[in-house]
Amino acid sequence: MTERYAYVPHRLLRRRVRDVASGVEGELMAVVNENVSATGIEHWVELAYIRGPSGREISTAVGNVEAV
Repeated sequence: MTERYAYVPHRLLRRRVRDVASGVEGELMAVVNENVSATGIEHWVELAYIRGPSGREISTAVGNVEAV
């Protein structure tokens, strides 16, 4: 079995960002290339994890992340 994710460097890590899809603002905690497939065929996407003011993290597409 292969890994289900791999960390990806990003220029906004540990910086304040906004998810343009949801409007949530917080700190970019990680960007990962993640296998989101529920079947035997791998499907990899880059996801950004943002920690909001509540302390909970949300995931969104990397393309939805912008600096605040």
